[in-house]
Amino acid sequence: MEKRIELERRARKANQISELNLDNCRSTSIVGLTDEYTALETLSLINVGLTTLKGFPKLPNLKKLELSDNRISSGLHYLTTSPKLQYLNLSGNKIKDLETLKPLEEFKHLNVLDLFNNDATQVENYREKIFKMLPSLNFLDGFDCNDEEVQSEGDDDDEVNGNDSEDEVSGGDDDAEDSDESEDEDNGDVSLSEVYNDDLEEDNSDWEEGEGGDEDEDEDSDIDETDGDPNESAASVNAKDEKDAEKPDETHARGKKRKHDG
Repeated sequence: MEKRIELERRARKANQISELNLDNCRSTSIVGLTDEYTALETLSLINVGLTTLKGFPKLPNLKKLELSDNRISSGLHYLTTSPKLQYLNLSGNKIKDLETLKPLEEFKHLNVLDLFNNDATQVENYREKIFKMLPSLNFLDGFDCNDEEVQSEGDDDDEVNGNDSEDEVSGGDDDAEDSDESEDEDNGDVSLSEVYNDDLEEDNSDWEEGEGGDEDEDEDSDIDETDGDPNESAASVNAKDEKDAEKPDETHARGKKRKHDG
């Protein structure tokens, strides 16, 4: 036990330690724990193997003491040097009768006592007698004098925080996510459709302009060709007629020349 105490101190001074855990360190008596631990408020000695409390130090500020799963059968008067004790766990020990518990009457602030798995719990009207013996006691073996179970810290947290509120918060988050997703989808659909329609309108406009232009060009070409052909054919006909008209004159002129020469 002494080595374990030194280990738990971690180079701190004894009067600076407010909590000390010596569980499972294996010792039949208190060794190495002295009156120097004046600031100690919580001490745990679970499953150490204690058979006596002889040598228990004077701890003026001790409020919580864990002594469960040892082999203590008497000697509770050694604890009276810690008058501020509020919580005492003696479950799993060898206490056989209520007379052994008489020294606990000295603790005027004792609020919680656990004697579970001790032979003394088999005494008739055990609970009633203990509550009468210890007026300051509120909870015995986890239940109050009306057999109402003491609430754990976890239960208190659940009541304060509320599981329903967590569900509501979770549900609210899910709704918000669904709403955001739907808004994103709606925004995406509108934007895509607008872009698609704009592109489609531009393509149709270009196609109509291109097709209309080609048709106009074809029509203009046809008109030009149609307008040009009659003129050209008429001119060519007139030229031919003129040539044909000139030929007799030339022949006639030649005849006259020959006749003159002759």
